[in-house]
Amino acid sequence: MTETPRIRPIEAGDDAAMAAVIRAVMPEFGAVGDGFAINDPEVDWMHRAYAIDRAAYFVVEDAGKVMGGGGIAPLLGGDPDTCELRKMYFLPELRGRGAGAALMARCLDAARGLGFRRCYLETLCGMDAAMKLYERSGFHRIDGPLGATGHGGCNTFYLRGL
Repeated sequence: MTETPRIRPIEAGDDAAMAAVIRAVMPEFGAVGDGFAINDPEVDWMHRAYAIDRAAYFVVEDAGKVMGGGGIAPLLGGDPDTCELRKMYFLPELRGRGAGAALMARCLDAARGLGFRRCYLETLCGMDAAMKLYERSGFHRIDGPLGATGHGGCNTFYLRGL
């Protein structure tokens, strides 16, 4: 896998591959069971889940294989000016190659283009590389959750202005 990973909007044919990425990555960090995104029904139909107003989801493809993804959508139960960075996960062989920073920039640009003024995310202690990426990308830790995501297993929260 030597070519540069490509970021593109998710397509219907990517649903199974992206579900496999999420189901492979989340258990690495103990993010299984109630309160984690791995159990969200949309995991099996990501293309459809992000084909709503003010939402976008992108996959990272390397050598023709979907290796990760991430997206933004309105924060459920939150301020209409706030989006949530959602389901940003990468297979181990993609990590450390700049795909996270590139995808983050793409998601934040999409959020700005959709008229959001803030971006929120929630994560889990132990996802250290991800938290470093969030902080390098301008996110700041906040004391508690925003909105009503249903992800009560998360214990670390971030917000940034757009």
